[in-house]
Amino acid sequence: MIQAVLFDFNGVLVDDEPQHCEALRRVLAEDGITLSRDEYYAHYLGLDDRTGFVEAYRRAQRTLTTEWVKHLIDKKSQIYLDLVSETLKMVPGAQEFVRAAAAHFRLGIVSGALRREIESLLSRAELMLQFEVIVAAGEVPQSKPNPASYLAALRAFNDRSPIKAANCVVIEDSMAGIAAGLALDGDHRGGNRDREREQ
Repeated sequence: MIQAVLFDFNGVLVDDEPQHCEALRRVLAEDGITLSRDEYYAHYLGLDDRTGFVEAYRRAQRTLTTEWVKHLIDKKSQIYLDLVSETLKMVPGAQEFVRAAAAHFRLGIVSGALRREIESLLSRAELMLQFEVIVAAGEVPQSKPNPASYLAALRAFNDRSPIKAANCVVIEDSMAGIAAGLALDGDHRGGNRDREREQ
């Protein structure tokens, strides 16, 4: 029985992949790295900002420091927020679907976006109160396709009221996100079996 729905954010609730693409391209261009839109959609869709920048600099055979990654992420976030402030566009039907789903299921967001971006756009769309759990970029050690963010969401649900991974539905729009969502149930059950063997 479905008890909870976990949504990706960008491209699933908010139609903002073009803005993320443009923001990333602008920041990289300032550092002499060219990124085409085709390359973005082929290699960067579904990655969090940190992973995206690391990948872009790796492909350009450039090195990155931790401090510079943080600077790049902050700069991209500001450009992104400026872009979406001009034209906030929800995925058609997303607001209605979320409100209807919230009447029957526990809802969460598992995203590679920054928490301030997620909360800003949810507030503007008047959807903040519908979500019980949000897991954002930088809040888990590994990004999608690793299931760490989905496992974190499951733990957050369980901190409030018990729920099994098998009773959660994941809604994603990228191969990395789908892989993370599919691994949720298997990884969680595997962890339980490990603990059982230890006892």
